[in-house]
Amino acid sequence: MNPVFPDLDPTSAVVLVVDDVPDNVAMLHDALDESGYTVLVATHGEGALRSAAQAQPDIVLLDAVMPGMDGFEVARRLKSQAATASIPIIFMTGLSDTEHVVAAFQAGGVDYVTKPVRTREVIARIATHVQGARQARQAKQALDVFGNATLAVRLADGRITWQTPLARQYLETYGGSEDGHLEPGLTEWLRQQAEQVLVTHEPASRTLVRGAGRLTLVLHHPSGDGEWFLVLREANDAALLEALSATFRLTAREAEVLYWVVQGKTNRDIGDILGASPATVKKHLEHVFEKLGVETRTAAAAVAIGRVPLLGRR
Repeated sequence: MNPVFPDLDPTSAVVLVVDDVPDNVAMLHDALDESGYTVLVATHGEGALRSAAQAQPDIVLLDAVMPGMDGFEVARRLKSQAATASIPIIFMTGLSDTEHVVAAFQAGGVDYVTKPVRTREVIARIATHVQGARQARQAKQALDVFGNATLAVRLADGRITWQTPLARQYLETYGGSEDGHLEPGLTEWLRQQAEQVLVTHEPASRTLVRGAGRLTLVLHHPSGDGEWFLVLREANDAALLEALSATFRLTAREAEVLYWVVQGKTNRDIGDILGASPATVKKHLEHVFEKLGVETRTAAAAVAIGRVPLLGRR
């Protein structure tokens, strides 16, 4: 039972209708109620935000033009909060000009209907979006239950709209997020890779390093509403790094550089991973070559794998 709205029926989908015109509200309320939906009503933007946060409706039917806070601003605020960001929004508008339709989608809407509203059309659209939203929510809940490290990120600004507890823990440990967003470098990477993933249908990955730990972020596919799924995987190579250091008498940083050379990374790649400049990586690599008695990256990798065989299984 919802403690704020105790009369909500947990077996029926909840629709929040937001409109400042009483006749519109009454018409929609009656039609939705007859179709088996639980209906909540708000007549202004502030009330809509409160009801959405407290009741967590399955969908919001939102008037675009209202006095005070308009529907576009309501949508933006709903999408900016993790608790309400995943709720689909259908705009109701008498403004059919392209700029207003575009504004509705930019504010976070998934669909729109024009006024005067045709109730059968509205109910059909609501049914479609509620089903999709519930399936997505069930999938996310399953990921939570099985302890996966997964999150959804909004492409436009890097805001994390949803994440499993394990994903939150990983990002905090590796410094991958700040103030509810991916950190700026990861957000830029996400934007750059998203277009490529759409073209190739191949996932993209990025690795964060903290000590001997590695966190790999894998960008898979868009999840809808301008969001993308990221899967996080952690690995700890403390034993390998210690073996490299002991075998070749390398410093901790030299061992890390050699490890990534074996993985086929360039100096620039290694610099990005370790938070160092390519020039600094090059200097460490020169020391590694000297200690291994080699002159090339290929030779260094071969010697390392020959002396520390477990490296070749990575």
